[in-house]
Amino acid sequence: MNNNKKITASILIIGNEILSGKTQDTNLKYLGLELATLGINLVEVRVLPDEEDIIISTLNFCRSKYNYVFTTGGIGPTHDDITAKCVAKAFNRNLLVNEEAVKRLMSNPNKNYELNEARMKMATLPSGANLIDNPVSYAPGFNLDNVYVLAGIPSVAKAMFETFKHKLETNDPIESDSIDIYLREGDIAEPLSIIAKKYSYVDIGSYPFSKDGKYGATIVVRGTDKELIKKVIDEVFNIMDKITS
Repeated sequence: MNNNKKITASILIIGNEILSGKTQDTNLKYLGLELATLGINLVEVRVLPDEEDIIISTLNFCRSKYNYVFTTGGIGPTHDDITAKCVAKAFNRNLLVNEEAVKRLMSNPNKNYELNEARMKMATLPSGANLIDNPVSYAPGFNLDNVYVLAGIPSVAKAMFETFKHKLETNDPIESDSIDIYLREGDIAEPLSIIAKKYSYVDIGSYPFSKDGKYGATIVVRGTDKELIKKVIDEVFNIMDKITS
């Protein structure tokens, strides 16, 4: 654990099915919560189409900017599963059949299939890749440098992440607390801005809502210091209470 260094991450969600709205992504919620528990700041999330140039350029940008990059989707056996090929090109590596990945595919006790050309694609990985275990369907993910390539199926992505999360560099867990304020954002923007500048070591967000015909905002405070978070929440409450009194 490193309490002084801010550890950052991005997630790349890959797949036309996500962009079309036909498939609802749930990996982001799981990974976001897990990364917060590990004290890793999730800074950016992008949803990418199954287009080689976009995946490669985005991956190269994010891996140079953040400590960790996690990708989900695009490592299956079909023609539109191009994540492994894109990662190989981003790192200037060759795509090779990984014999250990083949063994893991064949070790599935529930398999009732042949290891045909399509399935061999799931064992064809960038040279030098480290395998990420897959306890669910046995087709491994992989890791190169600070990039971790996971499956798109939520149960598989979760199982994969659980196998290596203990190896990631961690920090104090990122905590959060919130308070509902029954005031419009235009009424609280100025005092909230003053509080945010005063407490720069926490993140303060305002999220509007409408409940039972009343407008308000949920003020969320995030950081690694529980006492400081509570102090900020109390100050928000006191200031907003003065506005309404």
